[in-house]
Amino acid sequence: MTKALLIARREMHAYLRSPLGGVVIAATLLIEGIYFYAEALTKKGLSADVLTEFFYGFTAAEMIVPIVLTMRLIAEERQTGTFTLVNTAPVSEADVVVGKFLSAFSVIVIMTALSVYMPLLIFVNGKVSVGQIVVGYLGLLLLGSACVSLGLFASSLTRSQAVAAIVGAAITLAMILLWVVARATDPPLNEFFSALALHHENQKPFMQGSLQLGGVAYYLAVTYVFLLGAIKVLEARRWR
Repeated sequence: MTKALLIARREMHAYLRSPLGGVVIAATLLIEGIYFYAEALTKKGLSADVLTEFFYGFTAAEMIVPIVLTMRLIAEERQTGTFTLVNTAPVSEADVVVGKFLSAFSVIVIMTALSVYMPLLIFVNGKVSVGQIVVGYLGLLLLGSACVSLGLFASSLTRSQAVAAIVGAAITLAMILLWVVARATDPPLNEFFSALALHHENQKPFMQGSLQLGGVAYYLAVTYVFLLGAIKVLEARRWR
């Protein structure tokens, strides 16, 4: 775990030294701020509904930003040849994957935490449950965690950052659209596909302030599966 933390610190320094991290966070907060004002604050309705609308809008960032952050993590190192140094270092593939995951997820946590002023603005003219805010943010972070692991898996498959971004976006979109497949199928398959959808039924309870352990388990399982997939890909490539 110590080695993974060292790798995470190195990657965090890379995010801080380059404009990528700051630009992504600033652009996301700007877009979400505009969306929040246009779609939530200017519309009349219950404060709880306004908060739900905010969380709904921010889920887009939690699915898009991880693809941008992770596309370079492994693909870039393989493209430039620096990943050979990692392979010869006394670190395991699990250390590499977990370390890079922690660095990208840390940026997601920072971005998400900086948006907390938006829900607090609702208190100016209304009243919302603190529990809904906490549960909503938990849902955002779980979604972000799953998408970071998904993007990292895509980055492990190729040497090209562009291809990694395309593959990551394609997998994310496919998992989102499973709820459409669920609507087009009959029971019990519709319930199966709905339970596998990345957003929709799994994220909706969090947005409404309802903490369901099934949703928590789903996002943790997705995170684990794709991290494990990235580790196995790197292990296979080491012996080629």
